[in-house]
Amino acid sequence: MKPVIFGLSGLTLTDDEKRLFREVEPAGYILFKRNIEDRAQVRALTDSLRTLHGRDNVPILIDQEGGRVARMRPPVWPDFPAGGAFDALYDIAPITAIEAARCNAEAIALSLNEVGINVDCLPVLDVRVPETHSAIGDRALGSDPMRVAALGRAILDGLALGGVIGVVKHMPGQGRANVDTHHDLPHVTATEAELAQDLAPFRALNQAAMGMTGHVVYDIWDNQHTATMSSFVIDQISVDER
Repeated sequence: MKPVIFGLSGLTLTDDEKRLFREVEPAGYILFKRNIEDRAQVRALTDSLRTLHGRDNVPILIDQEGGRVARMRPPVWPDFPAGGAFDALYDIAPITAIEAARCNAEAIALSLNEVGINVDCLPVLDVRVPETHSAIGDRALGSDPMRVAALGRAILDGLALGGVIGVVKHMPGQGRANVDTHHDLPHVTATEAELAQDLAPFRALNQAAMGMTGHVVYDIWDNQHTATMSSFVIDQISVDER
């Protein structure tokens, strides 16, 4: 098995994809908007991936956060709120916000489980700061690390109740990125003390089953490579938090 997560080209597997995936035996797959039409189609697609490998536990991932980041959308699926909604509710009623985050995550998981998706790239544990780019924006669960951790824990629990594994992201924290990492490469020049705040939610939830790194350069740790490509950040920073 190769430690690779593959995307797919469309709504069904092509013959070329079937040949490649049988040969490579990837660790799993991730679905995007181009792979999503309706419940019957998504279920058939995920079933075909499991049949291809002869096992039911093939990880099939998706980014279904709610708000702007949702591959499965209305009118077929509900329009779930972004993480910022729970941050705002926390200002008024913390316990209610935590329970709401848990229930919302369980509802997301049930909709994923129904179509054979077993991993959701959620929760977003990036701590919001004044320079946080809008690419994170209302996806963040707040600017206080422990609030982010508490809501993130509730989301992981809710996903698990619905039969889905959560992925904490974007390790080791993308809140200080001041450009959109989908288009540009941010260099974070924060101090160790500042970055410790960003790491705090990941440290608190370091028993999560899966984590996603961020495409960000952290100058104090490795000014030549993004976190995703940096052996120091992966081995010495992210692993320590996991």
